[in-house]
Amino acid sequence: MSVGFDYDNTSARSPGAFMTALSTVLPGVGAVRGQTGPYAAAWRRANDAALTADGPLWVALGDSMTQGIGASAPECGWVGQLGTHLAASGRAHRMVNLSVTGARVQDALDHQLPALGDLVALGHVPDLVTVVIGSNDVVSPRLRAGLTERFTELLDGLPDGVVVANLPNPHREARRVEAVLRRRARDGRLVIADMRAHGPRSWRGKLAADRFHPNDAGYAAMAHVFDVALGLEATP
Repeated sequence: MSVGFDYDNTSARSPGAFMTALSTVLPGVGAVRGQTGPYAAAWRRANDAALTADGPLWVALGDSMTQGIGASAPECGWVGQLGTHLAASGRAHRMVNLSVTGARVQDALDHQLPALGDLVALGHVPDLVTVVIGSNDVVSPRLRAGLTERFTELLDGLPDGVVVANLPNPHREARRVEAVLRRRARDGRLVIADMRAHGPRSWRGKLAADRFHPNDAGYAAMAHVFDVALGLEATP
């Protein structure tokens, strides 16, 4: 990897007793959880290669969705599928994936945003930055408190033109985050990857064995949302 940049796509946080027990009882949950280490290692190898290559740079921040957990292979997640679409449109990017399975917005603030800063300091200035984060916060009553403020702080540290996915969860805290994104989009500071408007109307047939993460088809639907945001596909 580029001299001075050493990044680990794994979390120091334990999955917790509940998830451990669930993995034992439900084989599908255990199988998908078992992807965490191998997928993180695969992205670290891919990051190494990207930082010794040439061409426009894409940096992705996020959680398990950006790792591609639930897909048949790391490159079959939305990131890999979008990368294929970009290349097919003549906009190929090398990409560095800073996502971590289980990441919350605070983790992005504490680890992923500083890593992005390190890349820039080393001369790896991205042409494209994407963010998919917040789902792990909004599903937890304990983590919802202050989510909008944390999300705002994260946005403050990102470059103009960043492409940020909104949160389709109906909770009012997700709506508050949405309002922040809409204001900044109107000001030209970011582009929204609109999961509410352009995401799948139904997830039937699009979920992995744990019934939570997308499968390849589900990630294709997510990649479509980014296609629209980046102008690779017309708005339906």
